[in-house]
Amino acid sequence: MDGLVLAGMILFLIVLIMGKEYINSRSFHRHNLQRIFESYGMPSERVYKTGELEHIQKYYLRHPGKNQIDDITWNDLNMDSLYQQINVSCSAAGDEYLYYRLRTPLYRREELEQWESGISFFMEHEEERRQVQGLFYQLGRMGRYSLHEYIENLDILGERKNGKYILYNVTLFLCIGSMFASPPIGIGALLLVVCHNLIGYFREYKQIEPYITSFRYIKRMLDAAEKMGHMKTSGIAGEQERLRACHEKMKSFIRNAYLLVYVEKGNGDPLSLVLDYVRMVFYLDLIQFNNALHAVRGHLEEIDEMVTLLGKIETAVVIGSYRNSLPEYCLPTLRFEEDAERRMVIEQLYHPLLSDPVKNSIDTRKGVLLTGSNASGKSTFLRAVALSAVLAQTILTCPARRYEAPVFRIYSSMSLKDDLISGQSYYMVEIRAIKRILDQVKQAEEEHSCVLCFVDEVLRGTNTVERIAASTQIMKMLSAGHVICFAATHDVELTRLLEREYENYHFEERIEEDDVFFPYTLLPGPATTRNAIALLKMLGYDDRIISDAEEMAGHFLEEGIWA
Repeated sequence: MDGLVLAGMILFLIVLIMGKEYINSRSFHRHNLQRIFESYGMPSERVYKTGELEHIQKYYLRHPGKNQIDDITWNDLNMDSLYQQINVSCSAAGDEYLYYRLRTPLYRREELEQWESGISFFMEHEEERRQVQGLFYQLGRMGRYSLHEYIENLDILGERKNGKYILYNVTLFLCIGSMFASPPIGIGALLLVVCHNLIGYFREYKQIEPYITSFRYIKRMLDAAEKMGHMKTSGIAGEQERLRACHEKMKSFIRNAYLLVYVEKGNGDPLSLVLDYVRMVFYLDLIQFNNALHAVRGHLEEIDEMVTLLGKIETAVVIGSYRNSLPEYCLPTLRFEEDAERRMVIEQLYHPLLSDPVKNSIDTRKGVLLTGSNASGKSTFLRAVALSAVLAQTILTCPARRYEAPVFRIYSSMSLKDDLISGQSYYMVEIRAIKRILDQVKQAEEEHSCVLCFVDEVLRGTNTVERIAASTQIMKMLSAGHVICFAATHDVELTRLLEREYENYHFEERIEEDDVFFPYTLLPGPATTRNAIALLKMLGYDDRIISDAEEMAGHFLEEGIWA
């Protein structure tokens, strides 16, 4: 009787501990989910680990498309920082698809209309949006690596079969049976086989453990696909139907991966500990893994489609949240016709990464040439225009009051650096970057499409005479009827040489009471002030440097030659 009481007390404590853990877990997840709901419409506060973005971009790298945002343009526009500001996804699928979306402009009216339908639906239907957010919270992330990285490496595992594991299990049962005939021999043999199985298990489990993580994520995707497929959400009806089809095709994976995906190791409670040893001794994990591996290899297309569909749905939610976080935004008015008017109109444009931006407007039918001193706002304005164009054709959200333009292929050459690894000078890196834009201009002419390009300080890496001569001819090539080029330069000579091809605008600085002030306001015409020497004086440079520099500059402006 005392033994029964003790056993009952132990059982009661086990149930009590497990119940407490369950309640704490439920409370923790409810708190996190509520925080996600309340943060809708706010910038992301997520902190990214070193190298995390390299794994997030794997979906994009596996889905190359025509005229995507290339690496030079992406880096020129600080798109990693913008991505991190926008991304409030809860799942790895959302992380990866949002990155893909921002690098893959849309060029067809039907695609943009479909996207806008999904975005506006979740913005207008809070209950459905919260249901979807809850599913993506349950889906979560995988950890360090992308699902596509595991899929790419499946071939490393080779062909795995269960024959030896079955043989080991048969031996184990024979040892158990021999205990009844000869307990000492049976127990000794059993201990030897158990030790052999445990050692073999840990050796092989170490090889497949990362893939088990990916299989669990696939199962969570299937759960999300099933639940989302049965939601009454008209805004994503097409995606729901395809998710149901993926779930139906992958039922064999669910059957073959039950222990892998439903029972996770290391929970700490006594029951889980006992189950862990049972799985290890009988190789249950490894047997199920081999079955699941075969199922995964046969459904790679369905897995990729689930990532696409789930990522697309969460990205629609994320875009709505980003819109609500902006002080002002507009939906773009895009012209898709081959003979669309080459006119770009942006009103009250601002840079979304700046905390207190100055807004500017531009209305142009041809290229724009910007002049002005350093730090006056030229590069920031170029990036703001470029970002508005990228966001218009990717997430249909412009940081402006109005955006109207044709659909563009978008390229830039702005924040270039020497390539020390390959031994290329800055000039070589620069002319290669500009050459790629010229190639796109030629291809776009053949395909009757438009190019929007941005160049900051054309050919800054060479001498003045050749720079002005070559820059003039390059800029003329970038003024063709199907191209709009925004360029910034310190060479005021270009404003005269290119006045027929480009509209001149400038930014200026003001020096007031021995201090410099930048209004960051876009002004028509070329820059007329020369304040570089005055800035040297303001910062306390030697008077002789100042006077001699002013004399030389004045002589050149009058005579056209350097004294």
